[in-house]
Amino acid sequence: MKKSKTGFFCQHCGYMSPKWLGKCPSCNGWNCFAEELIVDTGTDSRAEMRFDGKPLPIEEIPIEDGKRTVTNIAEVDRVLGGGIVGGSAILIGGEPGIGKSTLMLQMMHNLAQKGLKVLYVSGEESASQIKLRSDRIGAAAKDLFVLVEVSLEKILEQIKVIAPAIVVIDSIQTVYASELMSAPGSVGQVRETSSRLILFSKKHGIPVFLVGHVTKDGSIAGPKVLEHMVDTVLYFEGDSSHSYRIVRGMKNRFGPTNEIGVFEMREKGLIEVPNPSTFFLAERPQNVAGSVVVPSLEGTRPILVEIQALVSSTSFGTPRRTAIGVDYNRVSLLVAVLDKICGLHLGGSDIFINVAGGVKVEEPAVDLGIVAAMTSSFLDRPIDSRTIVIGEVGLAGEVRAVSQMEIRVKEAARLGFTRCLIPKSNAAQLEKTAKIEICKVGSLKEMLESLL
Repeated sequence: MKKSKTGFFCQHCGYMSPKWLGKCPSCNGWNCFAEELIVDTGTDSRAEMRFDGKPLPIEEIPIEDGKRTVTNIAEVDRVLGGGIVGGSAILIGGEPGIGKSTLMLQMMHNLAQKGLKVLYVSGEESASQIKLRSDRIGAAAKDLFVLVEVSLEKILEQIKVIAPAIVVIDSIQTVYASELMSAPGSVGQVRETSSRLILFSKKHGIPVFLVGHVTKDGSIAGPKVLEHMVDTVLYFEGDSSHSYRIVRGMKNRFGPTNEIGVFEMREKGLIEVPNPSTFFLAERPQNVAGSVVVPSLEGTRPILVEIQALVSSTSFGTPRRTAIGVDYNRVSLLVAVLDKICGLHLGGSDIFINVAGGVKVEEPAVDLGIVAAMTSSFLDRPIDSRTIVIGEVGLAGEVRAVSQMEIRVKEAARLGFTRCLIPKSNAAQLEKTAKIEICKVGSLKEMLESLL
């Protein structure tokens, strides 16, 4: 006889409680508990999923060649660290309609053209719908197999029969295991199905892509442990108002983290953007106050982005502060530093900060660019369009050094910029750079004297 009992699971983080709770003690989410049936079969129904390994001295463990499978999509290969590692589990999350399925189909098409047998498992679309998309983007190859199935047991059975080189599960929230009585997409089902797929991938050396839904706050739906189990976590960023899409690596056991790949959504699918700096600066206005270019480092790639600021007198009792693409708290800090150290009284002004193109920059190296843009707009003095600004700003008004300065300046020089404002402590790294004028600043006052 099967023994069964129920428990209440948080649908955000997977926390289990024997009774219903209004607030999750783990993730502090409200009204996120749902009752699920827990089944104890009394036997090990996953005996075939065990590794059956034996302890070995680390010196006797054989070293695998570690070859990667290249997808022929340079932006994806960059984010993955050079290609797909055998037996790896890769989780991809993003908003609905952002292009996850399109990118997966394009990637599988490229791999199938190389002679690799690939399997695309869909639980959300019919085979005819997938065929329509493949015709639109030109993804058709004899070694690309499509399976419409949501039963985990059937999926694993077909993988054994077809023996593909790579598998895509679109999406993991639609797959269910028959041992569990809860609905597909619940915490228990996502945890069970993903763990069995990942173990199968590790045991047989077959890379698996898990496409995941996201919650309204932008995180991948399901238990947080899902992101710990996989080897790589990729987030698809972008919105319907912009044609660009960014694939960002948040976790990667086989390559750098925070690496990004830039794409443009077109009728034929996702097109790579090999030079994102040119893409983001294409519509930059010339000789306009409140605009400055900053080289931001995304992973190992420097990208030049335009930071725009608008400072105007407020019509209300409380001034507005709006920041799009940068940290709002960081902007508030920089406004206070400008007011206290530089004597620019911005307390009675509305301040709007925007990173053109919709891209997000989070590193403190863009502090000096934000300050320069706000000062330029407040004083109504344009900054030279061929000048870039980079540096971190401290609470005392000092300009601090940033990492990887040399590759940032080289990227600016390659795109035709002639002047660069950098922290004094970074100057020693750029003594041999002659293609661009280097202006060294140690404080915000020096920056204002040199720039405006």
